[in-house]
Amino acid sequence: MNNKRFSANLLTTSVALALTVPTFTYAQESGSDKEAQKKDYVEQIIVTGRASGQSVRKVDSSYASTILGAEDIKKLAPKSTADLFKAIPGVWAESSGGVSGANVFVRGFPGGGDAPFLTVQLQGVPVFTPPTLSFLENSSLFRIDETIDFMDALRGGPSSVVSNGQPGLTTNFMLKEGSESTEGSVKYTTSDYNLQRIDAVVSGAIAEDLYFMLGGYVQQSPGIRDAGFNSEKGHQVTLNITKVLDNGKINLFTRITDDHGAWYLPTPLVDGVDNSYTQLGTLNRQGTIEYGPDGTTESFDFGEGRGWDGSISGGSINLDLSNDWTFVDRFSLTKGNADTLGLVPEGAAVELSSVATNGSNATGAVTGNTYEGDTLVQQIGRWVVRKEIESFTNDLALTKSADDFEATFGYFTSSYSANDWWSIGNQAYHVVASGGEMLTGIECNDNADSCSWNYDINSTGDGNTTALYAALEYQFNDEFSAVIGLRRENHRIEYTVDEGLDGVITKAIQFDKNDTAITLGANWQFQRNMGVFARYSEGSKMPYFDDFRDNYDAYQGGEDLIKEVTQFELGYKLAAANFNLYATGFFNEVKGDTFVRVPGEPGEILTNEAYGVELDAAYYNDTGFSISLNATVQETEITQSATNQGNEAQRQPGWQLRLTPSYEFEVGDYFANVYGTLSAVDDRYGDNENTVVLEGYEKIDIGFVITSMDGLKFELAMQNLTDEDALTEGDPRNPTAPNGRFIMPRSATFSVSYEFY
Repeated sequence: MNNKRFSANLLTTSVALALTVPTFTYAQESGSDKEAQKKDYVEQIIVTGRASGQSVRKVDSSYASTILGAEDIKKLAPKSTADLFKAIPGVWAESSGGVSGANVFVRGFPGGGDAPFLTVQLQGVPVFTPPTLSFLENSSLFRIDETIDFMDALRGGPSSVVSNGQPGLTTNFMLKEGSESTEGSVKYTTSDYNLQRIDAVVSGAIAEDLYFMLGGYVQQSPGIRDAGFNSEKGHQVTLNITKVLDNGKINLFTRITDDHGAWYLPTPLVDGVDNSYTQLGTLNRQGTIEYGPDGTTESFDFGEGRGWDGSISGGSINLDLSNDWTFVDRFSLTKGNADTLGLVPEGAAVELSSVATNGSNATGAVTGNTYEGDTLVQQIGRWVVRKEIESFTNDLALTKSADDFEATFGYFTSSYSANDWWSIGNQAYHVVASGGEMLTGIECNDNADSCSWNYDINSTGDGNTTALYAALEYQFNDEFSAVIGLRRENHRIEYTVDEGLDGVITKAIQFDKNDTAITLGANWQFQRNMGVFARYSEGSKMPYFDDFRDNYDAYQGGEDLIKEVTQFELGYKLAAANFNLYATGFFNEVKGDTFVRVPGEPGEILTNEAYGVELDAAYYNDTGFSISLNATVQETEITQSATNQGNEAQRQPGWQLRLTPSYEFEVGDYFANVYGTLSAVDDRYGDNENTVVLEGYEKIDIGFVITSMDGLKFELAMQNLTDEDALTEGDPRNPTAPNGRFIMPRSATFSVSYEFY
C-alpha cells in the first residue's frame, strides 16, 4: 500500500464520518423506556480487560472496546461466531469457511490463517487458553444463541497483562441471568436454503436470591452452499445459575454443544463456479483413504465437516470484603472433540484429457458415468483431523479500593491438552462440479494413495500457563488518572509427534520459558462524558503445540518462537445523550512471527509493523432514526524477512467500513424496525509475496422486524443483497493456483418468536 492510496483512504473515511451521524441499533421503545435507553447509551458498561474483574463505564476506560448487546447481535444475523466480529473496528474476519474454522486478523497483526491473536471468553474466562492450534481457533468452540446477554470486545490495551495475556483481540460473551420475574422466548427460524432452527430460553427464580437461566437451540440445513444433504446440524443447551449474597454473587454455568457444518474451501476460479459452489456433495461425502506404513485403508464421511462436540462449564465468585477489598475468582473446564473433515483443493483445475490414462476420458467412481476429455477436473485432498482437547482455567483477583486508587493482585493458571490424529493430503482427481465425484481411469487415482502428497501424524501435547499479575490505577484528581499493569508468566509445553503413524516419535518438545508483560495508560477525562487516553503495552504470544512442529528446525536452531508484541494507542472518547464517538490511533510491532504454508514445510520468520485509525461512532434520535459506523484505516509492512521485506502483510485490507442505518416506527399496535448495513472493503494481497491481489468489494445486508404489544415478533433478514461474488482469500497452500474462497452468497432468513414476561 503506498502513501497516496493510504491518504485517499483516510480522506474517504473522514468524509464518510463527516457526512453521517454514526450506532448501536436498539429495539423499539417508547415513553420512559426511551429515556432509560438514552441513559444506557451514555452509561455503556464494559467488564473485559479490568484486572479487578469489576465493571467500568466505557467512556471512562483507557483502552479501545466495543459492546454488542443481544439486539445488536440479532440484527447483524451472523452466520457464525466469527461473522459477528466483523462489527468490531480493527478486525478483519474471514468467516466464509462455514460455521467453524474462521481466519481472524487484528489491527494488522500478522497471520496466515486461523486466529492466533484472538481469544474468545465465556463469562470472563477463555474457552480454550491456546488461541490457535492447527485446525482450531477459539471461535470454533462457541455458538451464538438466545442465551447471550452481550459481547465485550477489547483490542490491545491491558489484555496483554490479564487473563491469558492475549495482546490482540479478546471477545467476552456474557450469559443472561435470571431475576425475580419469569421470562423467556421461543423462536423458529427458516431460510431460503431450508434452515430449520428452534431457539428457546427461560429464566426466573428458583428460591429467594437464587436464579436460573436455561436455553439453547436445535438446527439443521443443507448449508448456505447446498450440499444436497443436511451438511449443517447441531444442538446446544446452556444453564446458568446465580446466587445473590449479602456481599456479592456466585455464578455457575454449563454449556453443552454438538454442532457441525461443512468446511467450505477455496474453489477453482473457472466458468460455472460462483459463491454458491461447494465441492462437497452426495457423490463424494464418503471417501476411502490410505495411511500409515502398512497402507491401512479407512472410509470417512466428509460431510462431518468442522465442529465442536463438547462442553464448557465453570463459574465465578464475586465478593465485597471488609475495608474496601473485593475478591473475584473465575474458572472453567472445557472438554470435547473439535474434528475437521473436508475436501481440500490442490493446484489448478485441468482438462480430463491431460491426466486420463487413455488420454481421452474417465469413469465416475460412484455413478459409472463416462466423462469426456474436455471435462474440468481437479485434485481434491480428503483431509481428516481428529482433535481431542481439554483445559482447566482459574483466574482470581484481589482488589483494594480507596478514594484515589485501585490496586489489584491476580493469579492466572491454566492446564490444557490436545491429542491429534491426522491424515491430510490424500489427493485424487474429482470432477469440477457441485458434489463432483472421484474418477477411475486416472493412474494416480487407481494405483496410488495420493496424486500429490500425504502428511499423517499422531501427537499428544500438554501445557501449563501460570501468571502473577498486578495493576495499580491512581486518580490524581477528577480529570487525570494513570494505570500500570505488570505480568510475569511461566509457560510450559510437553509435546511429542509421530509423523508417519509408524510408532516412531520424530519430534519431542520440553519447553519452559518465562516472560514479562507491561502496560502503561493515562486518561484525561476533561468532561464527564468526554476524554482522551494514551497507552503503551508490551506483551507476547507464546508458542503452543503446532508452533513447535511447524517450526521445529528453527526451534532446534535457537529460536524460542515467542512472538514479541509492542503497541502504542492514542484515543478520543465522547458519549453524549444521543451520540457517541470513539477514535483510536494505533501502532504495533510483532517480532518473531512465523508462517507455514503447508504442514511439514519450513516456516518463514517475520517482523511486522502496522499503524492506523479505528472509528466507532453512533447516533440516535427520538424520531426512531439511528445510524452507526465502524471503520478502520491501516497500513502494514513486513519489516524483516528473508524474502518479503517491505511488502504488505497478507490478507488484510488497507481500509474497511460498515455503515448501519436503522429506522424504528409504530404501525397501529405494532413496533417496526427497518435497517441495513453497507460493508466496504479495500483490496488485499493473498500472500506475503504480494503477487496475488484480492479485489475489494461492497456488500449490502437488510432487515425488517415487527413486534406486537403481546410479545409476538417477526424478523426478516437478507444477507449479501446484490449477491456479490467477492473473494476473502486465494489458495493459502498454493498462492499461484487459480483458486479462491468466496464470501457467502445471497441468503434470506425469516423467524417468528414469542417473548413472555
